[in-house]
Amino acid sequence: MFQNYKSTVKRAQCTLQDPERVSGALINVAKHLGNLKFRVWEKMQETVQYTPVTLDPNTAHPKLILSEDLTSLRCDNKKQQLPDNQERFDMWGDVLGSEGFNSGTHCWDVEVGENTWWYVGVMTESLQRKGDYTSMSGYWYVWYYDAAYGTCAAPHDPTPLTVYQKPQRIRVQLDWDRGKLSFSNPDNNKHLHTFTHRFTERVFPYFFTGRNVPLRMLPVKASVRVEQHS
Repeated sequence: MFQNYKSTVKRAQCTLQDPERVSGALINVAKHLGNLKFRVWEKMQETVQYTPVTLDPNTAHPKLILSEDLTSLRCDNKKQQLPDNQERFDMWGDVLGSEGFNSGTHCWDVEVGENTWWYVGVMTESLQRKGDYTSMSGYWYVWYYDAAYGTCAAPHDPTPLTVYQKPQRIRVQLDWDRGKLSFSNPDNNKHLHTFTHRFTERVFPYFFTGRNVPLRMLPVKASVRVEQHS
């Protein structure tokens, strides 16, 4: 039995050799963790959208229905029960953007689609929201009503506008400092109209619709840019 024991112990013993050094076996930590926040943001660009203009529900006429993300509006015949605050329009189906501008250049696209009654433009912060303000100065817009286009710089009368191809989208470009408000069709880059005015106060994106067909604020593609130090 003793001999069997010695034989068993001998078989059980083994000599451990140093592990072989395998090239590339380590995790490339720098690849996965270097600039991690930047790489996460790069990936997020594929799913995150940025909309230059969102709507201010506190200004919306009670007949307007805004989407949950505040990027579209349509008109319903039934008034909603909403607070009659000073900022809210109460006569026409109007709403303003949530952010106003008193300097710089700004641009936003509005999908008008098959809506047959809409106004798109800007309005000054001080213009009254209650009652009929249409004879007062302080807002500029292009309009479409049952196959006719036009422009208006209140208190002047609306002016007909010739449009050869019905736009699905309207691009609004505001250069506050230079006093220019331009409208174009971004699908064919056709210029529609430009207002010139010396702005002296903050203006807000302005929208009106009298139809139950949505007007939509369109998102733009966000991008990350790396600048090298000179």
